[in-house]
Amino acid sequence: MDGASELLFYVNGRKVIEKNIDPETMLLPYLRKKLGLTGTKYGCGGGGCGACTVMISRYNPITKKIRHYPANACLIPVCSVYGAAITTVEGIGSTKTRIHPVQERIAKCHGTQCGFCTPGMVMSMYTLLRNHPDPTLDQLTDALGGNLCRCTGYRPIIDACKTFCNTSGCCQSKENGVCCLKQGINGSPEVEEGDETSQKLFSEEEFLPLDPTQELIFPPELMIMAEKQPQRTRIFGSDRMTWISPVTLKELLEAKVKYPQAPVIMGNTSAGPEVKFKGLFHPVIISPDRIEELNVVNYAYDGLTLGAGLSLAQVKDILADAILKLPEEKTQTYQALLKHLQTLAGSQIRNMASLGGHIVSRHLDSDLNPILAVGNCTLNLLSKQGGRQVPLNEQFLRKSPSADLRPEEILVSVNIPYSRKWEFVSAFRQAQRQQNALAIVNSGMRVFFGEGSGIIRELSISYGGVGPTTVCAKNSCQKLIGRPWNEEMLDAACRLVLEEVFLPGSAPGGKVEFKRTLIISFLFKFYLEVSQILKRMDPVHYPSLEDKYESALEDLHSRHRWSAVNYQNVDPKQLPQDPIGHPIMHLSGIKHATGEAIYCDDMPAVDRELFLAFVTSSRAHAKIMSIDLSEALSLPGVVDVVTEGHLEGVNSFCFLTKPEKLLWSEEVFCVGQLICAVIAESEVQARRAARLVRVVYQDLEPVILTIEEAIQHNSFFEPERKLEYGNVNEAFKVVDQIVEGEIHLGGQEHFYMETQSVLAVPKREDQEMDIYVSTQHPRSIQDVVAWVLKLPANKVMCHVKRVGGAFGGKAFRTGIMAAITAFAANKHGRAVRCILERGEDMLITAGRHPYLGKYKAGVMNDGRVLALDMEHYCNGGASLDETLFVLEMGILKMENCYKFPNLRCRGRACRTNLPSNTAFRGFGFPQAALIIESCITEVAAKCGLPPEKVRTINMYKEIDQTPYKQEINTKNLMQCWKECMAMSSYSLRKAAVEKFNSENYWKKKGLAMVPVKYPVGLGSRAAGQAAALVHIYLDGSVLVTHGGIEMGQGVHTKMIQVASRELGVPLSDVHLRGTSTETVPNTNVSGGSVVADLNGLAIKDACQTLRKRLEPIISKNPRGTWKDWAQAAFEESISLSATGYFRGYESSMNWETGEGQMFEYFVFGAACSEVEIDCLTGAHKNIRTDIVMDIGRSINPAIDIGQIEGAFVQGMGLFTIEELSYSPQGVLYTRGPNQYKIPTICDIPTEFHISLLPPSQNSNTLYSSKGMGESGIFLGSSVFFAIHDAVNAARRERGLLGPLKLNSPLTPEKIRMACEDKFTKMIPRDKPGSYVPWNIPI
Repeated sequence: MDGASELLFYVNGRKVIEKNIDPETMLLPYLRKKLGLTGTKYGCGGGGCGACTVMISRYNPITKKIRHYPANACLIPVCSVYGAAITTVEGIGSTKTRIHPVQERIAKCHGTQCGFCTPGMVMSMYTLLRNHPDPTLDQLTDALGGNLCRCTGYRPIIDACKTFCNTSGCCQSKENGVCCLKQGINGSPEVEEGDETSQKLFSEEEFLPLDPTQELIFPPELMIMAEKQPQRTRIFGSDRMTWISPVTLKELLEAKVKYPQAPVIMGNTSAGPEVKFKGLFHPVIISPDRIEELNVVNYAYDGLTLGAGLSLAQVKDILADAILKLPEEKTQTYQALLKHLQTLAGSQIRNMASLGGHIVSRHLDSDLNPILAVGNCTLNLLSKQGGRQVPLNEQFLRKSPSADLRPEEILVSVNIPYSRKWEFVSAFRQAQRQQNALAIVNSGMRVFFGEGSGIIRELSISYGGVGPTTVCAKNSCQKLIGRPWNEEMLDAACRLVLEEVFLPGSAPGGKVEFKRTLIISFLFKFYLEVSQILKRMDPVHYPSLEDKYESALEDLHSRHRWSAVNYQNVDPKQLPQDPIGHPIMHLSGIKHATGEAIYCDDMPAVDRELFLAFVTSSRAHAKIMSIDLSEALSLPGVVDVVTEGHLEGVNSFCFLTKPEKLLWSEEVFCVGQLICAVIAESEVQARRAARLVRVVYQDLEPVILTIEEAIQHNSFFEPERKLEYGNVNEAFKVVDQIVEGEIHLGGQEHFYMETQSVLAVPKREDQEMDIYVSTQHPRSIQDVVAWVLKLPANKVMCHVKRVGGAFGGKAFRTGIMAAITAFAANKHGRAVRCILERGEDMLITAGRHPYLGKYKAGVMNDGRVLALDMEHYCNGGASLDETLFVLEMGILKMENCYKFPNLRCRGRACRTNLPSNTAFRGFGFPQAALIIESCITEVAAKCGLPPEKVRTINMYKEIDQTPYKQEINTKNLMQCWKECMAMSSYSLRKAAVEKFNSENYWKKKGLAMVPVKYPVGLGSRAAGQAAALVHIYLDGSVLVTHGGIEMGQGVHTKMIQVASRELGVPLSDVHLRGTSTETVPNTNVSGGSVVADLNGLAIKDACQTLRKRLEPIISKNPRGTWKDWAQAAFEESISLSATGYFRGYESSMNWETGEGQMFEYFVFGAACSEVEIDCLTGAHKNIRTDIVMDIGRSINPAIDIGQIEGAFVQGMGLFTIEELSYSPQGVLYTRGPNQYKIPTICDIPTEFHISLLPPSQNSNTLYSSKGMGESGIFLGSSVFFAIHDAVNAARRERGLLGPLKLNSPLTPEKIRMACEDKFTKMIPRDKPGSYVPWNIPI
């Protein structure tokens, strides 16, 4: 087996030859570090986010066809791409050559914000168009299902992609025979032109056409190689690993004899994550390449034989084809498999993963194995000794020695039999999210009746997710044979299956009662499905289902998405060249789409650069007995380990109010606390060494994780905060009734796409240090680095070009990491880079504060709330961080839109043994507002009134006073509320929802409308100051710098619009290089929705200074160009550079008196959402959302609408599917996109309408604009309350009339368990205290 050890493949049309490739290298680091193609991004390392998507093209010499498919570069071993052509985002277009239509459209349709996910989106879309130049909307959403975006809310990305579809804007669902676009919203005609609003954010007519003839061709050399070259096994080796690629079946079997323990790897989607995340290591890997026998597709008389090497995407196409070709009765199993293949992972993983790999891995949540097991499939195995067949049954799935593959055997193909007449197969699954999420429970079920007697002849039921592997309920099925298919059989089946499929209370994965309920809910669905088919086949013998039961069988309402935006027209008096108010594309939009936008880790390596990796605590509360560094230091390439001892005298820094330690070596207070940092020559060496640092702990008591435990142990950060208005105690004496309740809100992970990134570069003289970092707060980084290095701040410069998303998570924690990285760089006189992996980032940096809200409301029978007493508890984690500010802001914004004449709120910050929670978009408001809206919902239920009526009656009336005695004008709040009512046709749809609910027992719809009043302000004038620097050069071009950070919110774009208006220069003549403490000193943190407001006023100030200086010059030569004026000014010694400054808005709060003028203005809005839930599984679908916002006078409506939509979707995630999971020992389980689910393209509302109020004046802000960054996040709660409404409808029908307590997030588990029915009553329940749960709610 002496193979060639030369690796040959193509990247973007250029040949790459590697003589000595390390088999452990993945394609992503190879592209980024070796080839310098940094457009392909690192987002998660596990194939879960799509940021690293590339297109792989392979030529098949037998079929003479080229297959293009998307793939995750982070999971592809570079050895496996021999003979393939790889296309990255740089290969399809760039600003230097020409841009591709996909790149152009995603940018011009405003489908990029931070831009970090954009290259992956572009490549997924590009690959789809290479295979289908005229795609359908289904293909489009399928193609993007494996790509995550945290900024945009997906709507503009879908809009961009839809321009390639034939029916560009249409939802393709013609109700009443009329296209939705012709009906307008709700069937009313579209708004006439000449109105105050506009509906198009981009113009399709200008787009470059898609021309398939202009694409890169497949390299002819690779075709010739595939056709002509004698095929032989290739071997690549390093000192740790050998990679063997056999190209014939014979060689594969020989390799398996020689290395029986070596895994056979095709797509690396199963082994890859295990190596990366679980530390598995294989010294030898066998990876077959293009072996014909592994790719067979054979239609035999008794079934279909599929090669084990076929990718899941190919299997999906083959099955879809078989279903069309064959009679329906033969394709029952194929239809069930296809159903699961449509939601299994994302398109990239389906194209990489092989059928054989999926089967043999036998993951406990495998979506296909339960169906293959019930479908009587057999596996064709082969070894040097010969072939044999084994059934894919329980013994095989359990890996019983007699039924498993022997070490020298391989799986060649799978036989999937045809189904027979009177045989029915179904598949079911429920996951945290509808697509691209591992199943919580899945199932395959098959029944065979022989003839149409309705007597069970064969029955087979398998479940995934409820044991260490797929579980078959064999005994239960055996006992049911011979019984008729009726309700008694169903009842017996449920009891038998629950007994046989035993799930202990401490089962891994948690959600035990939910899983038990799903086991029998799926069985009931199967019973109904089969009953319905039997009725259709033989209407005489089989009773028809009750009408209202039929809904259990229908998939959740899913139509093609369409959306409408309605925004303000530009003031007709405005000059034509003035860009303010126009939907200008994001300044970096095209560069995001071409991969040319540079993020921190895209910067080329500095000479002799080192890499830093952290060692973190694995205990929640412990004393460190010893730290042994010897093994780590002995590894080749390791330079140093920085510990607390090195940082003597500088190991703590006061970020806000309390000093915080950087490294911990004596005692740790949470899992994920930084203990030391390993410095090595490469990232691989640093991470390997970090794993070898041995820390010995002695556990300490107590370990406090939850708010309830903190209250019990009196573990709080000081001080308590309290706000009181009116006389609460007296008011309680006169009310008609009292409503008491509480609600718990879980935390939220920021999940910015670009993880924490720092590059520290020491200069060679004067001890200067440059820090390139992904942060919201350059000044804070400068301060802490200067402190640790014992230098004045003028020697430390912090530079930020752009940030790949932040949402509050890149302020103070980033400073700690930057300080340690800079210390290492300074110590060794070499540049040091530190890039956190996704799992580390989620562990170390924490996120939004979990909250517990308690309320007691005194209510009149007409719904008026006269008295309200509340308590807020927030889980701060192990250190104070920004917790106190979050708590204060929550209390100051707690009343949302309501005037309560008598109000009291107390707030406590809990100190717990979790990583310190920090700032997050909305900053305490989403939690506080959900508490008040839950209270209002409960008041409505108690008074027997609709919630919207109680909301209206308690709302602020025009001019009023807040609880901290600041005057407020809420005229626009009422306008938003009324417009949202009208735009959403609330009352009509409310009646339609009620009608639907009366006709459907197992599906329910809910409708809810929520108002928002978001106060904007920072708490002090100093926190709101901003500065800018504007230069005009002699050729008339302008350079602008300011203190704001571009993190996706489009602040740089708006700033250029401001400079263009104030100076009167075209946008194209203004440039912005990035943010640096070198040009603008003492900047404030970028956050709080005011970055554009404050920095814009500073730029306006600088530009007006310059304009004033130049007025005499311009008046002398009014027709001159900017070049003429700049030259003339220079000749007359007039300075062409100016600083601008804004002092900040007045903002203060006195907590003693409970009075303050905290906020400069208020953003108002309202959202109405309609959902449909499946009462049997807990799944929900967001059918439609209407949003109306008051945003003053928009500077850039495209950017502002993008902020509203992105915040809404992030809020929807917070309140529905984003669930953090911790062990009882305080270890975070959810450390990546595979465990933690943020919304994907399939979660956004099917219909999405956004409308902005006409412009309103506000003298103090920048051009009367309002900051939009955070207010929209709470609008996501409209989905929460719509689900609440639907669950309530289900409970009412089932006779459950007590108060309904639903906590956030409203996951499928909580929805299903709240829809109590005979199945939830049937399951066994474990006594609390009788077992140790796998996870605890935090």
